[in-house]
Amino acid sequence: MKRTVFAVAITLLFWSSAFAGIRIGLEGGYGAGGLVLLRFLSASLVFLVYAIVRRVAIPSKRDMVRLALLGISGITIYHIALTFGEEWVSAGTASLIIAAAPIFTALVSLVALRERLNALGWGGLALGFLGVAIITLGPQSSSHYLRGTLLILVSAVSTAFYFVYQKPLLMRYGAIDVTAYVTWFGTVPMLWFTKSLFLQMPHASLTATIAVIYIGVFPAAIAYVAWAVALSLGRASGVSSALYLNPILAMIVAWFLLHEVPKWQAVLGGAVAILGVIVVNRSNTLSRKRKTAIATEEGRNSTT
Repeated sequence: MKRTVFAVAITLLFWSSAFAGIRIGLEGGYGAGGLVLLRFLSASLVFLVYAIVRRVAIPSKRDMVRLALLGISGITIYHIALTFGEEWVSAGTASLIIAAAPIFTALVSLVALRERLNALGWGGLALGFLGVAIITLGPQSSSHYLRGTLLILVSAVSTAFYFVYQKPLLMRYGAIDVTAYVTWFGTVPMLWFTKSLFLQMPHASLTATIAVIYIGVFPAAIAYVAWAVALSLGRASGVSSALYLNPILAMIVAWFLLHEVPKWQAVLGGAVAILGVIVVNRSNTLSRKRKTAIATEEGRNSTT
């Protein structure tokens, strides 16, 4: 139990600090492109060391293609859109929008995997989208703010595809190996920003450079390892529920490090969106229990 709590705490600490780390890098002399490249070169190096020490599994050619596509969705698009979005949106607001990602995951599962939603699930989706709309289209929204929130919404949608389509690969190769390959593949398109990185790094502050390397090594790499450990030690539903704390912690970190105070519309919209996520997750839990009960009853009937 203590190991599970420790692993979850480490994960939340690192993931919640990533949003503020991006802002520190942007304010310290890095452009979004150079920042995201340096971050994932750092993360890729961590996973390379892991691969050498632990010898990661070699996927089949077909799975290599799938991992590459997941890398583009879950790493390249997600982090480029998030980082460019944070040029105009505060760290706390960005974390609230990303917290709504499970809403998009449920929608992708509905369309791509033909999963069904009950009335409670549809209600959760409606709440989630209402919350996102409040964050994005509130009365205090400027054109720059709107542009930033739309980019971060792209991040949330792209990570939804990543979460849905990674499941079969996780079963075959494990969370850490999949994350390593996805990180490597996702970093390759970011090499487009190599020139920007070389131009920006000499003029960036030391604090900014340390912050960018930190969010590459810890939130983008080590936190995924800690998360995999937490899931292996505890119940998935219980462990995953801890993620509801992530945007709250992210806002606290942003307030402490950047003195950011999120707009009231972002806090209100975030609360509504997270409530929607909770409702959708509750709906999924009830559906699984119902299916299990039906299967158990059918099994009993077949033996009598």
